[in-house]
Amino acid sequence: MAQGTAAATIYVLNGPNLNMLGIREPETYGHATLADVEKLCVETAAQFGLKADCRQSNREGELIEFIHDAHAKKAAGIIINAGGYSHTSIALHDALVAVKIPTVEVHISNIHARESFRHHSFTAMAAFASLCGFGIDGYRLAINGLAAKIGAKANT
Repeated sequence: MAQGTAAATIYVLNGPNLNMLGIREPETYGHATLADVEKLCVETAAQFGLKADCRQSNREGELIEFIHDAHAKKAAGIIINAGGYSHTSIALHDALVAVKIPTVEVHISNIHARESFRHHSFTAMAAFASLCGFGIDGYRLAINGLAAKIGAKANT
């Protein structure tokens, strides 16, 4: 946890097409929007005295820059849903490994019950935990797990 009274920050990073939540394939991803996800993350993080810095990009390089920024700003953790890049991006894997920030990977759908090309995740290999198939509640579960990992206690 950060020193002093300032809340430690966790980065919540969402990749390509997650800005289309609520519109894109609701039978797979549900009806919640990215704004709903971000509200859930901010509220859940606050329960542990953490600040959630939520960001989304459809561009791989920008997601890497967000990871580098998390390092530069001494973020306490990262929650990442890299979307389709999870299955293709060695560069995102390498960025997560390089910064050595506790990371949880999240997927809204169960990637193992979908097309075979989704069964492997490079970002999962750089995370201490991975959650899939819980819908947007996976973000809440991920923040709970990350808080436990970094020693953040729930507000009483």
